[in-house]
Amino acid sequence: MFAIVNIKGRQYKISENDRLYVPKMKEDEGAKISFSDVLMFSKDDKSFQVGAPSLSMKVEATVLGHVKDDKVIVFKKKRRKGYKRTKGHRQQYTQIEINSIK
Repeated sequence: MFAIVNIKGRQYKISENDRLYVPKMKEDEGAKISFSDVLMFSKDDKSFQVGAPSLSMKVEATVLGHVKDDKVIVFKKKRRKGYKRTKGHRQQYTQIEINSIK
């Protein structure tokens, strides 16, 4: 059983007990959240339900924690001008666990 869900503008293929990283959410750790934007659902790999644009289903999940991705270094340089800039960025994510697909 799996579903395709739209979470904060991105589509994820999920099934029950999956753990995934989504863009940062404001909910605290341990909070229960639900997503109602289910785009596709399959009980087995032979039959599919496709929404137009979405199905009337819900996905319930639990927030496990907030984490940061690895640092991405941005380096700018212009030759022979003495111009060098180094910046770093760490994207923030929320780890969730899928409890049920209803």
